[in-house]
Amino acid sequence: MSFQSILAFLQGLHPAVLYVVLGVGAGIENVVPPVPADTFVLLGGFLTAGGRVGPVGVFLATWGCNVASALAVYGVGRRYGRAFFSEGWGRHLLTPHQLGRMQGFYARWGILAIFFTRFLPGFRAVVPAFAGVSRLPFLPVAIPLTVASALWYGALVWLGATAGRNLDRILGWIGDANLALLVVAGIIAVAVGVWWYRTRHTVEP
Repeated sequence: MSFQSILAFLQGLHPAVLYVVLGVGAGIENVVPPVPADTFVLLGGFLTAGGRVGPVGVFLATWGCNVASALAVYGVGRRYGRAFFSEGWGRHLLTPHQLGRMQGFYARWGILAIFFTRFLPGFRAVVPAFAGVSRLPFLPVAIPLTVASALWYGALVWLGATAGRNLDRILGWIGDANLALLVVAGIIAVAVGVWWYRTRHTVEP
């Protein structure tokens, strides 16, 4: 779906419904990463220029739903993750040794990892889930996640609201930025894959 068609769809919505759609679009990204949440947020900011919706409302709807869904994913990981990886086909994905290593990583670097991966496509959904699996406490997850999401979505709403006739150009910039971030995410994913392979058959002493 092109951004023009998304914009046309959003412009046809009642303001109250528009807030809901923008919020759902931002929130569902944590469950279905390919959803173009950034585009929804940017266009939501753009629509504030016409006065049909307010920038504060767009920010709160997108930021609040994104944070809520990410914390829900964290909660699911915390509640069911250990059981999933200890039985069935889940136990073939991560060994007890790998789970222990991952828990140690989150205990040491979890706050920074959660903060910075909020800006990386794909990892936004994965990192909170495994923070839950690692049993990282709630506040060390919620605080960096909330702050990073506020910075990202606040910037997108502001860019959209001030875009004017330069919306196409700004969307291009956001696309380029997301592509660069996707490359970074890909490099990290390769590093994680190498770690997974190298630790796969390691046995605790």
